[in-house]
Amino acid sequence: MKNCPYCKIEVGGNLKKCPLCQSRLNGEAERPYFPQQTTLKIQSFFYKLQLFIIWSMVILSLGLDFLFNLKVWPTLDIHWSLIVAMWLIVFEFGIMRLFKKGISSSRIMTLFVFIVLVMLGITAYYVGIFSLVTDWIAPIVVMGTLIANFVLAMLDKNGNAMVYLLTNLVVGILPYIVFYFMERDCPIAWIVCLLISVILFVGAIIFKGREVAGEIQRRLSV
Repeated sequence: MKNCPYCKIEVGGNLKKCPLCQSRLNGEAERPYFPQQTTLKIQSFFYKLQLFIIWSMVILSLGLDFLFNLKVWPTLDIHWSLIVAMWLIVFEFGIMRLFKKGISSSRIMTLFVFIVLVMLGITAYYVGIFSLVTDWIAPIVVMGTLIANFVLAMLDKNGNAMVYLLTNLVVGILPYIVFYFMERDCPIAWIVCLLISVILFVGAIIFKGREVAGEIQRRLSV
């Protein structure tokens, strides 16, 4: 057992310094009291590694753009590094934070798609393809999200069907409402997306009707 020559105490385990005065301990080390967290250390290392890579890419892109005046799109007079930095920083502090324990799959996927679509819209606005993204790319991505939510609702065993159903319905109807108040004709792709959301909502009710009713009673205490 190790001992501290200054505090005159004995310290078990394999500590190298005194827990009271932080002086170096004398004596032979014993078997450690607590197991080493090897998995956490590996996860911490890879998290720090990807964090270093992301910030290196942000700094490098800003330097190439503002210091060397490197043009990625010669026909567009924009600072492309700001767009790259936006994607990388949002990925690190936004998307990475979604993947935590206790968050439902539907919520993760819906927020992930929402964040990506917002960034894609900003990028498309400065690049000059905003209409293409809003009229075609965005609704196709949303359709994929609706179908994935429907599959998750069918596979869910924890009584969270209402989350998937409401998410599908809101995601499908909301764009149509936005175009209505903008007094603009709704693109055909968004209309198809709306129809798919309603069809999947009805299908989920048909296949998961009892689970949905039980979930409503549980959540509303009725």
